[in-house]
Amino acid sequence: MVAGFSLLAGSCASLPQVPPSGLAGLSRIAEVDPRFQSYNVEMVEVTGGRFWAPYGGPKGEVYRMREPIDLGDQRLRQLAAQLAPAYMRVSGTWANTTYLPATGEEASEPPKGFRQVLTREQWRGVVEFSQSLDAPIVTSFAVSEGTRDANDVWTPQQAQRLLDLTREAGGAIHAAEFFNEPNVPAISGLPKGYSAAAYGRDFRVFHDWARIAAPDMLILGPGGLGDATFPPGFAEQAAAATGMIGTDAMLAANPAKLDGVSWHFYGGVSQRCGTFGMPVAQRDGALSWEWLDRTMLDEARIAALRDQYEPGRPLWLTETAQAACGGSPWAAGFADSFRYLNQLGLLAQRGVKVVMHNTLAASDYALIDGDTLEPRPNYWAAVLWRRTMGPVVLAPPPAPDLSVRLYAHCLPEMDGGVGLLALNLGTVPQVIALPAKGDAWLMQANDLDAGPATVNGREPVLAADGRLTGLDPMPFANRLDLPATSIAFLAISSVGNPACHR
Repeated sequence: MVAGFSLLAGSCASLPQVPPSGLAGLSRIAEVDPRFQSYNVEMVEVTGGRFWAPYGGPKGEVYRMREPIDLGDQRLRQLAAQLAPAYMRVSGTWANTTYLPATGEEASEPPKGFRQVLTREQWRGVVEFSQSLDAPIVTSFAVSEGTRDANDVWTPQQAQRLLDLTREAGGAIHAAEFFNEPNVPAISGLPKGYSAAAYGRDFRVFHDWARIAAPDMLILGPGGLGDATFPPGFAEQAAAATGMIGTDAMLAANPAKLDGVSWHFYGGVSQRCGTFGMPVAQRDGALSWEWLDRTMLDEARIAALRDQYEPGRPLWLTETAQAACGGSPWAAGFADSFRYLNQLGLLAQRGVKVVMHNTLAASDYALIDGDTLEPRPNYWAAVLWRRTMGPVVLAPPPAPDLSVRLYAHCLPEMDGGVGLLALNLGTVPQVIALPAKGDAWLMQANDLDAGPATVNGREPVLAADGRLTGLDPMPFANRLDLPATSIAFLAISSVGNPACHR
């Protein structure tokens, strides 16, 4: 027995009940992509460059130089392999201004109109990583002044070069946004005064090129920063100060042209960007429903715009994490696992096809510490989600208390079994009564803000041979005792739910 975690059969007469037929009768409400849980590797990680600075540096430091990520590192690959299948998105703000040299060209410095250089060998490394780890590439293209003609109209030369190199390396680009966060052009190296009309014009050039050059590549968009959570008046102030463009204006400029509608979501910014005018994420609200459910504000807005301009198209959340600008100091702790998993659960229920976490291994919000390559609590949460929560989404059973959220999916094996995720955000233990037997994995941490999380009382690790250890399940029967501020995954394979058969 794990402390606080009862695995014994017993009478459930006085407990909140799941009816005997309840798990078998949970209805199917949505289906997500098998690669629903995916991740980002920022373009600036690939090239090296100024990315979000670690905390504890000089006062006011926002960025710090970082070396290119080693995508060939065996440990990184072993960890990423446990998240397969997934999509690997290589994009971010820096991708908008990145230059790819031609074959045989030497470019130690970016040409005029660009800010950094992506070497051809670096991109080959991306392609090889993608192929080795069953992580098809999702990306975006350079759009800065160096990509434009004399009339400031975007040209596809750089995009074609990236596409050609990907094919030369034996890979393919599965999906792409035109460019990263087009609704904030002031940070993207775009011409001064870039407008919704200019975006509409450039997108038509991009769309026509892509349909011919890469007919199998999905076109996602607009890929902007979600604006439903902006403070009152912020969008208007930003539009006046920086030329921020509305998502509705971008979609209205070219309706019915996308294969999927994408957006980015952050519930607030980290302390690094506290002067930007956006709400700074606060630790004392990290377990509040107001914070955890903020993702639904942007989802609702984007879904409504999709219905208006791109009816029937799937939704993709192509970038999200604890807070923008690299994450808060507590983004790497267990406290953020509640947000991470609640967001996955909510968006899956809404049928959002893909959610891409930022990042795999860079900055405080990463799944893996980029310096030590030690997994963080969100990594273990991601692994357990992958093992228990398949693509078919079910209506959840009733929760025992308002402090508990339950999410239900078919198990990935689609053998009739059900996977459950239980989040107890409260300060008192809760009990879930289940008329079934199964396996459970309980996540806890002595310190919600730092240090490791345990699974069934043990600290999971990556062994030298690439296996994950410390993730053995614990059997339960009829009831689950859920300690305060804990997370449990349950696999109940003997249910026979008809929605969970192939």
